[in-house]
Amino acid sequence: MAALSGKAFQKFLEIASPHVPLLKDSKFKETGVLTADEFVLAGDFLVYHCPTWRWETGDEKMVKDYLPKDKQFLATRNVPCYQRLKQMQFTDENEVILDEDDPEGGWVDTHHNIETGTTKITDSMDDMNIEDKPKLFPDTQPEEDSDESAADMTDDEEDGPAVEDDDPAEVRPTATQTDKQADSNTVNMRSYDLYITYDRYYQTPRMWLFGYNENRKPLTIEETYEDISSDHVKKTVTQENHPHFSGPGMLSIHPCKHADVIKRIIEQTAQAGRNEVEVHMYLLIFLKFVQSVLPTIEYDYTQQFAMTG
Repeated sequence: MAALSGKAFQKFLEIASPHVPLLKDSKFKETGVLTADEFVLAGDFLVYHCPTWRWETGDEKMVKDYLPKDKQFLATRNVPCYQRLKQMQFTDENEVILDEDDPEGGWVDTHHNIETGTTKITDSMDDMNIEDKPKLFPDTQPEEDSDESAADMTDDEEDGPAVEDDDPAEVRPTATQTDKQADSNTVNMRSYDLYITYDRYYQTPRMWLFGYNENRKPLTIEETYEDISSDHVKKTVTQENHPHFSGPGMLSIHPCKHADVIKRIIEQTAQAGRNEVEVHMYLLIFLKFVQSVLPTIEYDYTQQFAMTG
């Protein structure tokens, strides 16, 4: 019954979203939401500071007119995932509720202090500081990042979205990563393509993921759930239609609580007397708390920029 209700609500959102008035005035600090223009601003900041992310267009027939054609959504590809969640030791000490005031229980980070391959989630959302306020270059790309435009997506159900062989946005294994693959204590490495879209209904970013096994074969939905926090499986993470790709649905982290978590972070930072959180930082913070849902998928969100307690 709950699944049926969820599908009905998804259908409602698909029908209702195009008719929701587009947010024009910034309400970032008041409510934690973004305008479409602010989403582009935050996306430019992410792409500049984390070059493995880049803007893409997707299906030409599904372009949203309230976003630039060449900046419809953000993507990072071939992101490594070295272990399943069941391999990670879990204790109550690792569980943190990021929004304790939420009557529905808040956003739960069940792997808050567990170390993964290249990241360690030890920054409490109750005690954050933006170290140095970097300059913002919204229309500038690093000189070395003058690569060809994004590869077109394919609707092929077997292979998933296509990737160019020389894709500059790929996260390629380092020597350390290769050593991990050879370690007999780890399972075969998976990889993920991740996407961030702008959700018009909730006025926030939304994360999507598509996974592959070690032979580059698409993961089933159930296999993908092995890499997602059990507190979020089939609750905040569900299968839905990607707004910029046709074909089979993808798993997505539902954005219904994103604005509340961001608003809470803004308030806590202000109360602590730390540097002010500004709107262009949005996606770096977003990726930080979303990792509580995807703790073993090692995407880039900290290059040249850090949030520390």
